[in-house]
Amino acid sequence: MLDAISNHIKQTITQWGKEDSIILNQEMHQINQQNFHTIPSSNEDKTIAFIDGGQAEILQTGNFCLSLIRVAIVIFKKNIKIGQKLHEFYLFTSAVYHHGELYYQARTFFKDKILVREQDLFVSSNDPSLKSGLERAPVQKISSMARRFAELALAAESNSDFIILDGALDKTYINEENYLKLLNKKASALAKTSSLFTVNGNSPATLLKQLHSKETWFYAITENTALVKLHPQTNHIFRFEGNREILPFLISNSHDALFLGYPYGLMLADKLARVSHQEKNSLIARLLLKSDNKIISEYLQNTNAHEILDNLG
Repeated sequence: MLDAISNHIKQTITQWGKEDSIILNQEMHQINQQNFHTIPSSNEDKTIAFIDGGQAEILQTGNFCLSLIRVAIVIFKKNIKIGQKLHEFYLFTSAVYHHGELYYQARTFFKDKILVREQDLFVSSNDPSLKSGLERAPVQKISSMARRFAELALAAESNSDFIILDGALDKTYINEENYLKLLNKKASALAKTSSLFTVNGNSPATLLKQLHSKETWFYAITENTALVKLHPQTNHIFRFEGNREILPFLISNSHDALFLGYPYGLMLADKLARVSHQEKNSLIARLLLKSDNKIISEYLQNTNAHEILDNLG
C-alpha cells in the first residue's frame, strides 16, 4: 500500500513542467527568467526591527476563552542585537447575542502598553474572514486576531530604519485595515509558509528553485510581492512583501545553521514571544487551584467533555 502511495506522489510531483504561471490574488503571472534579481550586499548602518507574536489558550470552552498573548520586537544593527522588548496581555473572549446574531466580545488586560482596541475585536461569529466552511468561527479565533493586531500595532510604533514582520501584509481579518494603515513604507513581511500555487498546481517556491538554484535572489511577482532566497546553500524559499531595500540586510542576518536562509532576528523574536507548554500549564494551575475560583473549575468540567476524552489517551 505504501509503495503505491509513494509512486502516486512521485508521479504527481514529477509531472509538472517549467512553463507555468503563478496565481496571486486571482491573477496569473507568467514565470519569466527576467523576473529573477540578484540581491546585492550592503554595509550600511541600518537598524532592523524584527517582530513576531505568540499565544496560548489558558482556559477555553465553546463559549469563552482566556488567552495569553505576547508580542516581541528585536532590534539589530550590523547583525548585532541592540535592543529587545516584550509586550503581553490577557484576552478574555465571550459569546453574546447582538442584533439577532451571535457575536464575540473581548476584554483586554494589558500589563503595560495598550496595543489593541476592544471595539476592533467585537465581531460576528459568522464573519467570513473568521469562519471555516459553514461552521461559525470558534471563540479562540479572536485570540489569533488580537495577536495579529498587536504585532501590527507594535510595528507601527517602531522608529527603526526597516521593519520585518513574520507573515504577510495582506488583510486577513475584519478590522485589520485599522492597523495595516498605520504601517509606513519601511515595513515588510516574510512568510515561512505560502499558499501560492501555479496554474498547473505546483508550488512556486519549488519551481523557482529549480529554475534558479544558485546564489541569493528575489523573484518579483508584482511590485509589492516576491519570492526570496536569502542564502546560497539554503533549500528554503520564502514569500516576501513590502520594501525590498531591506533584502541585503536580511541576507547578512540569515546565516544561522539552525535555519539556514531564514533571518535570525525573526527566529529570536519567535523564541521570545512563544508561550511554552510549561508556562501555560503553570498559569492554568494558578487559576484553577485557587479556592475562590472553584466555580470556574466546575464550569470547565461541565463543558469540556472533549478534553476529558483527550486525557484518556
